[in-house]
Amino acid sequence: MSELRRDAAGHAAAGALPDPPLDPRPRPDDARSARLETGAAEAPAELALCGHAKLRQDDPLLYRLLAREQRRQQWTLAMVAASSVADPSVLACEGMTTTNVTAEGYPGARLHAGCHVVDAIEELAVERARSLFGASYANVQPHSGTSANSILLCSLLRPGERLMGLHVAAGGHLTHGASDSLSGRYFEAVPYGVDDRGWLDYDAILAQARECRPRVIFCGASAYPRVVDFERFRRIADEVSAYLIADISHIAGLVAGRQHPSPIDHCHFTTTSSYKQLYGPRGGLILSGRDHAAAAPGGGTLSEMVQRAVFPCFQSTPNLSSIAAKARAFDLAATPAFRALAARIVADSRELAARLAARGYAVVTGGTDNHLLLVDVRASRSLGGAQAERALEACDIVTNRQSLPHDADGASGLRFGTNTLAARGMGPSEMATCAELIDRVLTAVRDRAATGHDPGDETRAEVRAEVRRLCAAFPLPDYPAQAS
Repeated sequence: MSELRRDAAGHAAAGALPDPPLDPRPRPDDARSARLETGAAEAPAELALCGHAKLRQDDPLLYRLLAREQRRQQWTLAMVAASSVADPSVLACEGMTTTNVTAEGYPGARLHAGCHVVDAIEELAVERARSLFGASYANVQPHSGTSANSILLCSLLRPGERLMGLHVAAGGHLTHGASDSLSGRYFEAVPYGVDDRGWLDYDAILAQARECRPRVIFCGASAYPRVVDFERFRRIADEVSAYLIADISHIAGLVAGRQHPSPIDHCHFTTTSSYKQLYGPRGGLILSGRDHAAAAPGGGTLSEMVQRAVFPCFQSTPNLSSIAAKARAFDLAATPAFRALAARIVADSRELAARLAARGYAVVTGGTDNHLLLVDVRASRSLGGAQAERALEACDIVTNRQSLPHDADGASGLRFGTNTLAARGMGPSEMATCAELIDRVLTAVRDRAATGHDPGDETRAEVRAEVRRLCAAFPLPDYPAQAS
């Protein structure tokens, strides 16, 4: 991602979204500006970066395990759709002394002293988030995308009230109403699904909403390979007087990179995690567009409701190192280089889907519009998803098993993602090689059915060697070289 850092200084001139007015704060804007400007003018200090050497000396066992994990990532093809690879400058933020600061509350209204510097860091993260997504309001404190969704549900709904979300088996997320999560345990969840081809059927969703009259509707998914029509979802929500929440955890980078329509001004709220496709730290984000000043249940505005819900209702001390890392990731995501990366993610995913389909694999919906594709390996190679996942991992290709729409046999599929492959610099031509390697492993397992998930020594050795060749040609960007 060195190109992202080189382009960071000039992204505003290259067409970044304009910075909308700041959301209301409990202190004057000139105080915020003074903090940011003072911080920029101060002489740089040496940061506490001696931790790696101390860890290596004081806890060699843990150090070796961490180094082993970094080496594993360098020499495997990561195709997990829910992951990416954070820039080293993002990782550096998470190891800073901001961890030492307790700062309950918000900038200018903390419950502890000594927060004027971290106030400036959080304000920077908020401004960058709003500018990146064209939002009127942003809260950067949620600890995860799951936290962000739970915060909104607990603010907008009373226990037992009704929500609608995409069924987990059809590609939805646990927090959209699954019975195992808070969203399904404390609220009445009515799931909607997809049609026989695996596509969202908006007319059917509207009819279902008219019948059950939910108070909240989730749109967005964890395993849906097509464009989500946020504008149409808003029409559905408005007809039944429901709040609309877009969960874009999987496509936030495509939204930021202009490869997918934005939900910001179509939905009352937009949530995302900051690591999956924003190449940032583990964390969450809540955004709002034109509805941020609308009246909230219980009084005040929707943005004020979120402020109170995140703190003090749902979370206490924010993770300030994670917030700093989010600020860095948002800045990288605002560059022309990131837009090029987003375009490469989609091009790679479409090519991988086409190459696998050409080899006889059943690709759900026939293709993809985003970073992920779903493959029915039971129909294609008479394998279960878990069996196929283990076989590929044995050959250093990492993906995940996945339940498919209308799946009667459990996890019959695999979910592939191209976030990390694209970050390595791989393009459509390399996707042909990836498809060939995947097919070689899964065909070998099918032909050796009695051995469970073992593709055989010869196949395993050949594929692992080819994976290493690809990883050497396309290393993780800006990471130190690791011996294989």
